[in-house]
Amino acid sequence: MKDITSFARIPLATLPTPLHKLENISRMLGRNVYIKRDDMTGVALGGNKVRKLEFLLADAKSKGVDVVFTTGGAQSNHAMLTAACALRLGMEPVLVLKKRGVWEKKGNQLLNSLMGVEVHLVDSDSYRDVYAEMDRLAAEREARGQTTYKIPVGGSVAIGSLGYVNCMKELAGQCAAIGMKPDHIVCTTGSGGTHAGTALGARIYLPGARVTGMMVDDSDFQRIVPKLMRGTAELLEYDEPILDEDVELRAAFGAGYAIPSEAGNAAIRLLARNEGIFVDPVYTGKAFGEFLKMADEGALEGEENIIFLHTGGAGGLFAIDV
Repeated sequence: MKDITSFARIPLATLPTPLHKLENISRMLGRNVYIKRDDMTGVALGGNKVRKLEFLLADAKSKGVDVVFTTGGAQSNHAMLTAACALRLGMEPVLVLKKRGVWEKKGNQLLNSLMGVEVHLVDSDSYRDVYAEMDRLAAEREARGQTTYKIPVGGSVAIGSLGYVNCMKELAGQCAAIGMKPDHIVCTTGSGGTHAGTALGARIYLPGARVTGMMVDDSDFQRIVPKLMRGTAELLEYDEPILDEDVELRAAFGAGYAIPSEAGNAAIRLLARNEGIFVDPVYTGKAFGEFLKMADEGALEGEENIIFLHTGGAGGLFAIDV
C-alpha cells in the first residue's frame, strides 16, 4: 500500500487539530466522549474541507491552474473554504451556488463578500443545472486563455477523501499518545467524502474502531460512501474488499437538508452550555443530536471510548435561526 505522504499535498491546515474529552457530556452519557476539533483547522472559520483542499489544490497547482470553480448550497462551508484556500495559493476562486436557503449577505455569504469572491447563484434545486452553469463559466475563462479546475460539491472525490485518511493517521497518533483505544468514531455525512476517508483511514490506522456517518440529507449515501472509499483505496493501492454493507449510516436530516431540526438545535444548546463548543444547525448539530439519540436507544452499549469528529460549520450559526 502507498504511504499517504507519497501524494502531493500543500499544507494549509493548522495540524494536528486538538483531541480532548468532553468531560460534562461524558458524565451525562456514562462513557468517555472525545471530540476531534476539525473546526479548528486554521483557515477562515475552520472546518473539515481544508484537509481535502490540501490534496485537491495541490493537484490544481501541479496543473498550472488560474481559476478554481466549486459549488454547494448558498451557505456552503466547502465553497467558502475553497475560496479562502485558493486565494492563499494565488488562484482565483469562482463559486457557483444554489440560490436556496439563506443566500443574502449573512453567514458564509458575508465571508465570501469580505474575501471579494465572485459568486454566481443558480435558481434551481438541481445540481445538474448548477454544474451546467459552472461548465459555461469555465468555458468562458478557458476561451480567455485561463486554466480552470472544477471541484465538485463538498470536494467529495477520491483525491479529496485522502484528507480524511490522513486525519485518521493523525488521530491514531493522538490516541496512542494518551493511551486511548477508540471504539467508535462518529462523523457527519453531507456529501460523503469525509465519511469515506474517515472509514477507510480508520480501517488502516485504527482497526476495530466502528465508524458511523450521520446523514444530513437524503442522498443515496449507502452507494456514494463505499464508492468513494473504493476510489480512495485504489489511489492508495489498498486491496482489501470494501462492501456497501460495510458502511454504517443513520438518518439525521429531519425535515430536509439545511432545515434546522429540534434534535439538532437541542444538541447545539447542550454542547454550548456544557462544553463551550459551538456546532451548526445544518451539519454538526444534527449529527451530534443523532449521536445522543444512539446513546438513548442503547446503540452504544459496550463502547467505552467514542470520538465525535467536529467538522466545523460555524458560519451557519450566523445565517440560520436556531
